[in-house]
Amino acid sequence: MSSAPTPDAPQRLTLTHWLIVFMASIGFAFDIYELLMAPLIIPPAIRELTGLTPDMKEFAMWGGRQFYIPALAGGVFGLLGGYLTDRLGRRRVLTWSILLYAGSAFLAGFSTSIEMLLVLRCTKFIGVCVEFVAAVAWLAELFPNPHQRENVLGYTQAFSSFGGLLVAIVNGLAVKYAANLPAVSIPEFLVPWLGTIDPQHQHEPWRYTLLSGLIPALPLLIIRPFLPESPVWAERKRAGTLKRPSIAAIFAPGLRKTTIVTTIMFACSYGAAFGAIQQIPQIVPGLANVKAAVEGKPPLQARQIVQKTASEYTKIQEIGGLLGRFLLALLAVRILGRRSLLRVFQLPGLLLVPLVFAFFLSVDNRTFFVIDLDKVYLGQFPITVVTLGVFLAGLLTVAQFSFWGNYLPRVYPVHLRGTGEGFAANIGGRMIGTSFAWVTQTLAVQPFIPGGSPPAKMAYAAAAVAFFVYAVGSVACCFLPEPKTEALPD
Repeated sequence: MSSAPTPDAPQRLTLTHWLIVFMASIGFAFDIYELLMAPLIIPPAIRELTGLTPDMKEFAMWGGRQFYIPALAGGVFGLLGGYLTDRLGRRRVLTWSILLYAGSAFLAGFSTSIEMLLVLRCTKFIGVCVEFVAAVAWLAELFPNPHQRENVLGYTQAFSSFGGLLVAIVNGLAVKYAANLPAVSIPEFLVPWLGTIDPQHQHEPWRYTLLSGLIPALPLLIIRPFLPESPVWAERKRAGTLKRPSIAAIFAPGLRKTTIVTTIMFACSYGAAFGAIQQIPQIVPGLANVKAAVEGKPPLQARQIVQKTASEYTKIQEIGGLLGRFLLALLAVRILGRRSLLRVFQLPGLLLVPLVFAFFLSVDNRTFFVIDLDKVYLGQFPITVVTLGVFLAGLLTVAQFSFWGNYLPRVYPVHLRGTGEGFAANIGGRMIGTSFAWVTQTLAVQPFIPGGSPPAKMAYAAAAVAFFVYAVGSVACCFLPEPKTEALPD
């Protein structure tokens, strides 16, 4: 592994390469799995743990806290994780970050208070934020050939959308089979410290969805001994030529513009996802067909109908995101200009995504047909006017996440790769970008936002946030530095 091939010669993948690609793909998949779990589990968790309802301002307050405080913690510690990736190596940091977010998600399923859920979501978010940076640096340095590197980064990151689709499927299954699953309860010896879970809430779908977050830790424990370190990083570390990373260095004259612009644009990419697309579960109850379906139903049954419908829309959005990631992977090796590549998704998104949310509840939501995949546990996919819009919004927005995984390794040298990626991804994306979920939640309860119901106000707030972040991102794209060469900088 130490004798790297020339950039002109693609490598023949060995078993070791495949193990690394497999592990990184799992990491990317459950990175998004954990993030996109939030809009599915937070509303029912707040209702159970606080007794609040969505029409109360305190409900929106806790919703904003559950979205933003973990993102703040993830941004700060994720930046530290990027620094540690450059100091300690890609493999070690990746391994521990996956174990951290998987274990935190599992324990969060046993939450007995809203504060306990918040703390565990913070540690989970920290692991997620660190994992992305370590995985991207590791893969980029493993494949010196530019086209091979672009393909590997593009297609492994596409597994992120598999993660988003998987969490929607798991949540749908949890809603369907919750009553038949083992009760979630606190062991007796922990009750004095943690309290108990009300027997009426020991079969809540949101708890089972959180418990499923343990899955990525299982294969990691098996294949961890077979995973090598990044050859480029390890060789420089052994030779004593690896420079010491620092946050100040990414703001040196040669990198300052790159750091600032990528941070702003990363924030806009995440802002569109969290400020608009991830609010769909709170907009869905305002759809005419959903209101008709829950009319006269007991509260528990009505909530299950809403959750099931939200899960269906989340699946469709993630299928769009999956196609967007694969489309970017195909175009990345064909469109040389990075700005041009990004604009393929950014400019249509500026026009389309705000319109999707502005007309989410008012358009004639005609159903064309329903794809029924219940027999393979994928549920139903209603093809309607709104779901087509959601599909395109997911395609145009989620594809941009893969863009950053391909772009950032090409603009930072080896000793700053984790630090630079960590700053853009965690300060820009995770901290600032995800805060737009709080912005949307806050706007949605303001009297100046139109709409006669909480779902309608949420839809208009999401449309306004989507337009803002797409507009800022489109302007910032004009200043995005083009990589000087296809090879990774030293």
